[in-house]
Amino acid sequence: MGERDETARFDRKGLMREAYRMEGVGESEARSIFLDWALSLPDDTEQPMALRAMWAHYGKGAPEHPMSVVLKAAMEQRAEPKRRGGWRGRRS
Repeated sequence: MGERDETARFDRKGLMREAYRMEGVGESEARSIFLDWALSLPDDTEQPMALRAMWAHYGKGAPEHPMSVVLKAAMEQRAEPKRRGGWRGRRS
């Protein structure tokens, strides 16, 4: 599967494409668009793969764009290990 196919598969509504085309989009708008995009992914989608595909297609070429900042933050946040909460997190 090519890069274009993956981009179309993960951005069916064209939200990322439009976000990168919009003039004057700020980080708060980018976060809102990102949330809409993430919620519109099919349930069986591997989110880390979708994030990497969007970054490869859009973010690498425009690393300072507000959407790129949001994508990068989402990828970094997913990479951090999660601590279990409650009694299981405190158990040795």
